[in-house]
Amino acid sequence: MTSLLKEKAINLRKEGCSYSEILKVVPVAKSTLSMWLRDVGLSKSQQQRLTAKKLAAGKRGGAARKEIRINTTAEIVNRSKKQIGVISKRELFLIGSVLYWAEGTKEKETAPGSGIQFTNSDPKMLRIFLLWLGSVCMIEEEKIHFQVYLHETNNNRVREVVEYWSKSLRVTEDRLSKVYFKRNKVSTNRKNTGEYYFGLVRIKVRGSSGLVRSISGWVNGITDQLKCFDDEKEIM
Repeated sequence: MTSLLKEKAINLRKEGCSYSEILKVVPVAKSTLSMWLRDVGLSKSQQQRLTAKKLAAGKRGGAARKEIRINTTAEIVNRSKKQIGVISKRELFLIGSVLYWAEGTKEKETAPGSGIQFTNSDPKMLRIFLLWLGSVCMIEEEKIHFQVYLHETNNNRVREVVEYWSKSLRVTEDRLSKVYFKRNKVSTNRKNTGEYYFGLVRIKVRGSSGLVRSISGWVNGITDQLKCFDDEKEIM
């Protein structure tokens, strides 16, 4: 029986079968199979067939892992999304204050009277900030202005970029007419290129230096309540 199994294994190997394929029909230990086949040579075409099969198996495994990752990620995101629930106006007030703390321009001693300037490339973040300005800070729409910043290598995509931000921020295109170009440094290996690059948008509010100072106070109030610092030094 052993000699018959060995002969069958050798014949299958000569046909270009892989170890895993042979083990499906020859019920022996892999170590035994390896010993039987160590002197069995393969032709170039058989070697190419085995290599192609290994690559195909690797691709199938990669595709399966990718699908598992996508499904797992979607499940986590959907579950986490439900945990948020309804956001109150006070919660929006806190969200907007911290957003500006992270991404907005602060008043400096060297530049007193600075107004609101909030810059980002994430449409969702920009829309939340606009909602905060209108519903929490009660800023009139005519006081809000937009500037678009693009790398100069995308100067042929201005129309496309303006349309994108108009739809994303739900504002008319004429309010996005100010487009500025940033010089591209040759030594910089930039990743944000191609058809999915739409630059940055800066939101500015006229006559808003008082609001900047209020935000500074709100941020300090947040850190005081959370006891993030032992001293009373202002952080913004």
